[in-house]
Amino acid sequence: MLKAFQYRLYPTKAQEMTLTEMLETCRHLYNRSLAERRDAYQNEGKSLNYYDQANTLKEQRRRNSYLAKVNFSATQDVLRRLDKAFQAFFRRVKAGEKPGYPRFKGKGRYHSITFPSYGDGCGLKDGRLYIQNAGKLRIKLHRSPEGKIKTVTVRKLADGWYASFSCEVEPVVLPPSDNVCGVDLGLESFAITSDGEFFPASKHLRKAERNLKRLQRQVSRRRKGSNRRKKAVQQLAKAHLHIASRRKDTAHKVARSLVDRYGLIAVEDLKVGNMLKNHRLAGCISDAGWDLFLNILKAKAVEAGRQVVRVDPRNTSQACSGCGCVVKKSLSQRWHRCLKCGTSLHRDVNAAINILRRGIA
Repeated sequence: MLKAFQYRLYPTKAQEMTLTEMLETCRHLYNRSLAERRDAYQNEGKSLNYYDQANTLKEQRRRNSYLAKVNFSATQDVLRRLDKAFQAFFRRVKAGEKPGYPRFKGKGRYHSITFPSYGDGCGLKDGRLYIQNAGKLRIKLHRSPEGKIKTVTVRKLADGWYASFSCEVEPVVLPPSDNVCGVDLGLESFAITSDGEFFPASKHLRKAERNLKRLQRQVSRRRKGSNRRKKAVQQLAKAHLHIASRRKDTAHKVARSLVDRYGLIAVEDLKVGNMLKNHRLAGCISDAGWDLFLNILKAKAVEAGRQVVRVDPRNTSQACSGCGCVVKKSLSQRWHRCLKCGTSLHRDVNAAINILRRGIA
């Protein structure tokens, strides 16, 4: 299985300029290739694919000195990235979804370079990360990469530069466990198990709203194109990045706690995209990060040899976990009481028990 390891980079000013130039070169290549596909279809009715465009790369590198400075495999990855965008576009068209035609990348909208083959233009040497044409970059190796390194991605985020190593590792299977649980995801509490355990909702975005509004006002007051506006935009981006990092940290901790203790974990198969259409709850649902949590939970379960089962969430909150009859409750009613069998418990625990039963079934 593949596992990612991310490390902080500390490039010099000259190295940072070289990396930024590489990003811009890859961005221009992406935009030119997108325009080439669009024009070929509009003018000739012809659909270009990855191989059609990759065959012209050597000629482009001969004519473009900037493109020649970027690793050849990295430029191929730019074309693969564009090809994946078109494949996703065609898939959405076929499925009848909102198509979302691939967009051109504006300045500052292209943030990463991927070296698809470790050792080709990149590699760890003497405790530093070697990048072709940028030299050896200082890297904070707070832990060693595990397994065999397959690819390296250099990424520019709001607070600096990072390197992500995609490594092929052997799964660390945990001892078998007969313990099972159902998990109900909520807004009042982040996650509730069928055993009655409540994981509190962190609400990172809600807590940071006041600071975000202040930073957004600073951006609005600055003159467009000025250095002060650039600094204000960077401060706002750092604040959003900090919120995202805290949300990811919460998801990792909750997922690790569940995977370590339970052999089977049943969760709701939520359609979060549809739920976000409810504008009254969209902000809270986005802040909770349910999709992020479910993806992390699945990845940790696969590595540990655990089983995660997604079940239909329909009526899990309304059905009684004691007798199965439907007890209608509004969203504000937080307690489940069944007059037929006398079951009385928190509505989210009741839902988690129903989720577990469906998962076992």
